Amino acid sequence: MAPEKFAQVRQEAAAKGIEFVDLKSLDLNGRLHHLSLPFDRFTPEICTEGIGFDGSSYGFLKVEASDMVLIPDLDTAVIDPFRERPTLHLFASAHLTDDSRTPFSQDGRHIARKAERALASTGVADLSHWGPEYEFYIFEEADFASGKDESFFSVQSNERFHHNAYHACNPFDLHDDFRDEVCRLMKSFGIPVRYHHHEVGKHGQHEIEGWFADLLTTGDHAVLTKYILHNAGHRAGLRITFMPKPLYENAGNGFHLHQFLTQNGKNVFNDASGYANLSQTALYYVGGILAHADALCAFTNPSTNSYKRLVPGYEAPTVRTFGRSNRGAAIRIPSYVTDPELRRVEYRPPDFTGNPYLCASAILMAGIDGIINKIDPIERGWQPADAPSQESRKDHEFLPRSLDDALDALEADHQFLLHDDVFPEVLIRRWLEIKRDEIGRINQRPHPYEFTMYFDL
Repeated sequence: MAPEKFAQVRQEAAAKGIEFVDLKSLDLNGRLHHLSLPFDRFTPEICTEGIGFDGSSYGFLKVEASDMVLIPDLDTAVIDPFRERPTLHLFASAHLTDDSRTPFSQDGRHIARKAERALASTGVADLSHWGPEYEFYIFEEADFASGKDESFFSVQSNERFHHNAYHACNPFDLHDDFRDEVCRLMKSFGIPVRYHHHEVGKHGQHEIEGWFADLLTTGDHAVLTKYILHNAGHRAGLRITFMPKPLYENAGNGFHLHQFLTQNGKNVFNDASGYANLSQTALYYVGGILAHADALCAFTNPSTNSYKRLVPGYEAPTVRTFGRSNRGAAIRIPSYVTDPELRRVEYRPPDFTGNPYLCASAILMAGIDGIINKIDPIERGWQPADAPSQESRKDHEFLPRSLDDALDALEADHQFLLHDDVFPEVLIRRWLEIKRDEIGRINQRPHPYEFTMYFDL
């Protein structure tokens, strides 16, 4: 920590009448936690020694040896508008309790930093840029329970559409003012917004599209966007969900990630002579992602509900291929991009049920592997239907159909994540354990639809 930086942050906070400092951090699964301290306890020692917490409650360590510390990131300081008393928000990362306060290797923010360093070590690019799309449903009411003698969910949307809901206009779009307010709050947190609109889902589906930032900042923005939407929804008496498939036979929620790489500020994905103006580096990057797409799903689509979204018929990506303007492909190349410095690819499978730092870092590591090993997606048979070369040989090579399949793929294929010690092996093992436990808990419980099918058989 630079003493000058701490002095600057503290002085500016004091001038704004800050009374509390709130440290926010994600657990391994991607759920947000926080702790607050009085402003007079915000000292230089907090930023070097950290504040102790129970790492086992975050899914990081076993309960027998779970002492860890949270150390705030001063670069993330911003006023939190959702607290009644003036409060300064700071992201914090997990560290060990040794004398050096070693960064904890399974913390998502540390992994994001290591992934960017791994990219720079290739010599091909020194920075990744990410543009997220946040899709979510707004319900006026939501109730659910799962006990020994009852299991149900009930959601209610006051919207009524008998036509295409995509980009629907007010007054039929009931929550455009709410999205305006959310975007205002995002701006107060320093999160850039490209636009917002009603999405395809006719019962309250919406989208806010962000703008490009580096990997770590994109993860921070994703966490805060979810925080803002849940809190703004609570204030407005609305229920927000990012579940990939909250409604049967309706569009699902994705966390699409547009991305490109730069070297010394120059977009290395751009080549006017390449397919869809993509360079060979970009194609290798695409090849790496597609080669590891099954394993990636364990981090990009890490819930049992994820695979209810990844089905044909709802603009969800289902096929291991790439193409210009193809929303059914895993990777879409937006054809509307004219600025060569924004030449990019969009990875469409991810959803927002996981840890955004791990999700984006895993995608970047797959792309790096493609660049290092020159994985050409066209040679592998994953080329788009409009490619000028040979016919595609793998038009129907589908992504995993279940979380169980994705976990099997991750167990068999994760060496690319271990490159440069970005993902530790222990995290992979822990992730497999956590997610297989989730599958087991789902499989042991009766499903409401089973009563429809079998109760009176």
